[in-house]
This record gives sequence, structure tokens and C-alpha cells, in this order.
Amino acid sequence: MAAKGMNVNMKVALFAETYVPDVNGVVAHVQTLKDGLEKLGHSVMVVAADKKAKHHYVEDGVLHCPAKESKHFYGFGVALPFSSERRRIIREFDPDILHIHQEFGVGFSGLRVSRRLEKPLVYTLHTMYDQYIHYIAPKRLLKVARNFSRKYIRFIARRATVLTGPSQKCAEYFKSIGIQKEFHLIPNSADLDIFDPAKVSEEQKAAFRKQYGIPEDAFLACFCGRLGKEKSIDVLIEFIAGTLTKEDNVHLVVIGEGPDKESLQKLAQDLGISDMVTFTGLISHDNMPVCLAACDIYATASLSEMNSISMLEGMASGLAVLQRYDELNANQILVGENGYLFNTKEEMAEKIREIKALSREQKLALRQSVIGTVKSRGSTELAEYILTVYEEAIALNGAAMS
Repeated sequence: MAAKGMNVNMKVALFAETYVPDVNGVVAHVQTLKDGLEKLGHSVMVVAADKKAKHHYVEDGVLHCPAKESKHFYGFGVALPFSSERRRIIREFDPDILHIHQEFGVGFSGLRVSRRLEKPLVYTLHTMYDQYIHYIAPKRLLKVARNFSRKYIRFIARRATVLTGPSQKCAEYFKSIGIQKEFHLIPNSADLDIFDPAKVSEEQKAAFRKQYGIPEDAFLACFCGRLGKEKSIDVLIEFIAGTLTKEDNVHLVVIGEGPDKESLQKLAQDLGISDMVTFTGLISHDNMPVCLAACDIYATASLSEMNSISMLEGMASGLAVLQRYDELNANQILVGENGYLFNTKEEMAEKIREIKALSREQKLALRQSVIGTVKSRGSTELAEYILTVYEEAIALNGAAMS
């Protein structure tokens, strides 16, 4: 097979276990990639599990695959890895390349179809599964489950034509499980147009704060994501309780749902800062631009993230990031331009007070600086970079087939 030029219409099949209306980082990434590829004139089919689907069907460029809800899998649907109907529909679409973003039923079927059709396969590792095994395996079986997870990821990676991921952590993980293939670092992207803070009025910001009982004059830090222990939200709460007082007039809003929500609420209560921390629960993605625009900074203490999309959406909204130092992700923060790094609670409090003390003009300048650092991270830029990876995969597959 000869490699197609990027100006020629390419057919791309993207495989993901979850897709809209589900809300998570992989969904946002796949949706952004689909939008970018289509803007550039390429044809895209998203193959995704759908727990509401009774049969396979295609609608608006999405192949809905029947799935059953899994309590272990965040309540999302898990589809069977084998389906002749799914394979038939994909074969009729005739993709030039198949790109799997998750590794379960749908992702595994992508691997099988790529081999059946003798088409190149790109595999993007979005999740460091070693840090999530505790959700699906009892403590006594954690070591066995972790070893199985690593063997399964290695099985997929060895059969992929090209490997990608949003963080250097992915490259290190592949090396740790014995994979030596070339790795392409492809940072996540955010929709800059949707999260443009200039599109959010002062009235909308005030309404968000009023809805959740957040003082109008409070300096508002936010975190958005799944409320699980790997996100280290407890560290943020403990750091705030250990260094900031009511006189600092700093408030933390935690956006999202998850298994640790009740324990985190109790932690804030036990530390005596319930009136400084607000849990909103899940907020639809459509409403996130207003929520983020109403905040002053984005804060994260997680060491499990890989170029968090929620954080990028905060940056697209002009929010400087306070990020706990993480060696393999430290380069995503340009200190003084789009955020600051901290190790200790004292360092975190110092940076919060420093940003809070900026003049109105200085805060506005910082917001513009933050937005400027993510301007090259939109859907079109993501698609253009991914296309170079697709071209390489097509060339490698063609060489292997000849």
C-alpha cells in the first residue's frame, strides 16, 4: 500500500470504550480528534460501546456497539470483543487506518479487525492502569491483576504499528513492560473556541458562584475530574487546611463525581474547612466553560495524570495552573507563563497568595499568557500532528505487506 498524501481524503476508524454523552478525558480527546480530522476533510468513524444500544448501528459518524453497564468501569458500557456485525460495518467503511484509544471489548475488536483487513493500527495509551487496578481487583489479588494488566497492554502494543500517548509517562511505561517500539508523544488538546473566557459574561460567572454558595469576592481555585484516590484531592484539601485561613478568602471548588466524594467531604468537615470547599457533583461539558471562567486558578495534586484534558480546558479558559511537582509531567507547566509548581503545602499557599495579590491588570495579563501557551493545542493542530503519525503507520504497514 502506498502512503497517501495528507491532502487526500483519509478514512479513519477511532475505537473507544466510551463516547459522548459520557464525560471523561478519553471522550474529550477522541471528540477533539474527530472534529479536527473532519475539519481537514477526512472521514471518521468512531466505534464506541453504548449501553443503550440494542444492536449495532451508525449515526452521525459513530458506530454504536451494544454493551452492558459495568460498575467496575465507572458505570460505562463494556461491549463484547467479538462481533461479525461490527466487523462487517467497519469493513464497509474501509478505513485506511484504525486507531484504538482504549483496550477493552471495543479496543480489542479494533486490533482484530486491523489484522483481518491488513490495515495499520495506531495505539494510544491514555491511562496508567497500574494506578487503577484497585478499583477492579481485591487487595489480595492486586499483584496478579497488575501483572495481567501489563501482559495485556504488552500484547496490544506488540501488535500495533505505531504507539502514541499524551505524556512521557507512557513511553516509560512501555519500556517497563518490554516494548521498544518508537513512541510518539502527542499532548492532549482542548477546544479553544468553546472555552474562550471572553464568551462568558460577568452575570454568568456570578450566577455560577451564587448557585453553589461561593462568595463573590473569594479567590476561587478549582479541580475537575473523577473523585478517586489517584487524583489526590485529599492532598489539596489537607494542604489548604494546613496553611490557609478564612482571612485568606480562598475557596476550592471540586467538580466531578467518584467513589471518594463522601470521604473527601468528610475530610473537609473533619479539618474544619467545609465552608472553604464546595463539591458540585458532575457538571455537563456544555456548562464547563462558565464554571471555569468563574474561577481564578486550576489546582491539582495528582501524580497519576497524563497531560490532563480538564486542566487544559482550564488553561484554555485562562486559568493559571498550580500543579504538584511530577517529574515526567513538569514540562507542561511553563513557570510564570501558564502556572506554577509546588511540592509542599507551604509552597502551594505561597503561590496562591502571590497570584491573589496581583493587580487586576496583572491578573488579566497572566490569563492572556496562559491562553497563549495552549493556542497551538486545538483540534486542527492535534489532527495535523496525528496525520503525520498515520502516514508513518501506513508506510510501515505497506513495507511489511510487500
